[in-house]
Amino acid sequence: MKKIILTAAIVLPLAVQAQQGPFTITGNIGKLNSPAMAYIDYMSNGVSKEDSAVVINGKFSFSGKCEDYAHARLALSHDGSGKMKAVYTGDVIYFYYGKEQVKITSADSLSNAKITGSKTYNEFQAYNKFIGGTIMDLNKWANGQVAGATPEQRKDTNFMNNLNIEYRRRMKARADKQLDFAKANPKAYFGMVALSEGTGSPVDVKKVEPIYNAMSAALRNSDQGREMGQRITAAKTIRVGAPAPKFVQKDVNDKTVQLDDVKGKYVLLEFWASWCGPCRAENPNLTGQYKKYKEKGFEIIAVSLDDHKDKWIEAIAKDGLPWMHVSDLKGWNNEVGRLYGIRAVPANFLLDENRNIIAVNLRGEELNKKLTEVFGN
Repeated sequence: MKKIILTAAIVLPLAVQAQQGPFTITGNIGKLNSPAMAYIDYMSNGVSKEDSAVVINGKFSFSGKCEDYAHARLALSHDGSGKMKAVYTGDVIYFYYGKEQVKITSADSLSNAKITGSKTYNEFQAYNKFIGGTIMDLNKWANGQVAGATPEQRKDTNFMNNLNIEYRRRMKARADKQLDFAKANPKAYFGMVALSEGTGSPVDVKKVEPIYNAMSAALRNSDQGREMGQRITAAKTIRVGAPAPKFVQKDVNDKTVQLDDVKGKYVLLEFWASWCGPCRAENPNLTGQYKKYKEKGFEIIAVSLDDHKDKWIEAIAKDGLPWMHVSDLKGWNNEVGRLYGIRAVPANFLLDENRNIIAVNLRGEELNKKLTEVFGN
């Protein structure tokens, strides 16, 4: 791989400090009025927060405290139809900012907005330029290819397969550039961002660990740095034949649950969330297998990556899930999820009576066959 030489335009800050300060985000998007709403979700040093604001004559604002770097998702509901619709099918942007006065302006939408007043955002843009754009940019390209195809092409398996191959090639090229960026910027905040995003799953420890170890102590001790370290450790230690890491977390009634509470049983440690469609789709199968083998010594401990308790409890009730449930309601920063290196759900680990991992990520018929092997018909 050729050595990458960075220009001064993308040399980023040398240290990450851990001192909170105020920020403001003001928007001016056309002439939108009620019932239009703006919604923000942001994370700073591993702590997630959310807020909403009414849009009046195109204007809205948010304020709060964050550390030197915060990552935000800002969604705009033009017709007042709610946050989730705005996030998944509407007008949404993702960006970084700091203890700054950020201004977002556009004649019509967030997607066409200009962001000013943020040095952090400028650094983010420089990073994106180096790696070839954001995931949103890549998805926009793929959707454009599909939209621009003829009806015959959309029905052509070869055409769609080739498009998928090209999409994955671009994803890999982007990830490779992210690792190059991380190598070249061992003291920069976006160097750690690049390493975290470019590493993917499963973690290639031989490739990733040297880059991580070369990063500054300040970055490795940041929340994102610690999370990256946990992913590397999990990749090295959590595997079939190894003991499952012990953990403690609270259930829906705020009672403490430990992995060791379940003794002498096979345990499926299931990572899921109420908002995860594939997780919910697997629940009927899990329910059937639990009913079939519970009396033979089968237990499920479900770790939720939710951050809203009401939605978590509602999903448990609606899907009729009778097993053990725990969560710290920290979303992707769930402590058990981080301990096990979870970067996507659904995910699971099947443990034997001695808490050793005997299988990983079994779903549907694969899980059913393994349980039949363990318990018999």
